[in-house]
Amino acid sequence: MHGYIAPLRLRLDGDALISNWRWLTAQSGGAACGAAIKADGYGLGAAEVMARLIRAGCRDFFVSNWGEAAAVEHLLEDGIALSVLHGVREEDMAQALGARARPVLSTPMQVARWRAAGGGVCDVMVDTGMNRLGLDWRDDVAAVTEGLEIATLMSHLASADEDVPLNDTQRERFVGIMGTVSAARYSLANSAGICLGSDYRFDLTRPGLALYGGIPRAQADGHIRAVVQPQAQVLQRRRLIAGDSIGYNAIFTAERNHEVAILNLGYADGYLRGFSGRGAVLIDGERLPVLGRVSMDLIAVDVSLRADVAEGDWLTIDYALPEAARLSSLSQYELLTGLGARFDRVWN
Repeated sequence: MHGYIAPLRLRLDGDALISNWRWLTAQSGGAACGAAIKADGYGLGAAEVMARLIRAGCRDFFVSNWGEAAAVEHLLEDGIALSVLHGVREEDMAQALGARARPVLSTPMQVARWRAAGGGVCDVMVDTGMNRLGLDWRDDVAAVTEGLEIATLMSHLASADEDVPLNDTQRERFVGIMGTVSAARYSLANSAGICLGSDYRFDLTRPGLALYGGIPRAQADGHIRAVVQPQAQVLQRRRLIAGDSIGYNAIFTAERNHEVAILNLGYADGYLRGFSGRGAVLIDGERLPVLGRVSMDLIAVDVSLRADVAEGDWLTIDYALPEAARLSSLSQYELLTGLGARFDRVWN
């Protein structure tokens, strides 16, 4: 709707995004540092994220499918690479053959399809233990990919956010494949993988979560800055009298009088019911709790300590990702990618 100002918004810190990428670049050592911008830039807006990172010097980007690729195709220029992680289906071939983006081939059928069409430069995914997408490391990967011009041979770590033997196992398997498959570059590390150290860097790293303010491992704490700050407008201020309940199923009953702000935010916007009775807003460093159940479009917040909060005011949601994940039992990834389309996205 032309000129419509939504009653909820995401304040997006472009400086923090760039700061995070630069820190991840430094941690990547001599490896190039790319950026995963799938899921619409983890909910922030893929084109906006990509444009900012290009200006900062990022040259390698990753989306999940060809619909996502089409949305940022206009940003591709000489020296900028875009890889489509889910490969290429038969339905994608017409677009893929005419696009500047590259498929990340992950099955023998995709390899055969691309080769038969004379598709040119591609990327290849090898599965080394995630058991999701990728050519099986136990197969003859060299034979399957023979004749392909591979820009990046990659794999994906299953548990890089944990200190488990599988990390070393996957790395060793990947090194073994590198010895048999020729590619211009090799890539293994995501955000958490970058924090595992130099043994995991190879030629190209592919951070996602940490770019957007998530903390993948303790090593990133204190270096990664928050990028996303949800804010919602007060629709009504009301008084809750001792003995009153509030919200669906009356899970909160007041033991004293409360001043309550009703905010235009709910689970339809990605602020899920896990925040019921656990979430909060922040005003001048004060944490004011959510009362009762999060509903589809509304939450209630105790503003008894803030006589200045009035209808029409904007309040900032406490959304520091690690703590919000702990409170809500959602992952940091879910907290980011679940932020809905009803937010206005406002960059600094």
